[in-house]
Amino acid sequence: MLTFEWPVRVYYEDTDSGGVVYYANYLKFMERARTEWLRDLGFEQDQLRDGHGVLFAVHRCAIEYHRPARFNDELIATAAVKEYRRTALTFEQSVRRGDEILTRGEIRVVCLDADTFRPKPIPEPMLTMIQGLITNDGR
Repeated sequence: MLTFEWPVRVYYEDTDSGGVVYYANYLKFMERARTEWLRDLGFEQDQLRDGHGVLFAVHRCAIEYHRPARFNDELIATAAVKEYRRTALTFEQSVRRGDEILTRGEIRVVCLDADTFRPKPIPEPMLTMIQGLITNDGR
């Protein structure tokens, strides 16, 4: 499984009164990694909406917290496609500091029609690229 990595710096606004990253902000860090993964593949979310009439929404997430991050930490948020279906992608994601895993999660996003919010197939160019990434990774 090919893993995309995105650097994240912890800002003061990300922390609670104890100086620790607020638990929900790890989901934001993971969202940034998925967005930048798409961008790295050549797909901008506004162009997917305008050109293909689709958007992606989180359908399910499971997250485990192992260690806290603190103000000014330099972190890495990761995203790797674990499974793909016609209308959904499941990502394995993590947030780490160096080699230390702070948070690990599995996030399922669904492709939706931008007007009706009903499931819609992932655009063919994007699905083909994802299949190629997984195939080239030996799976």
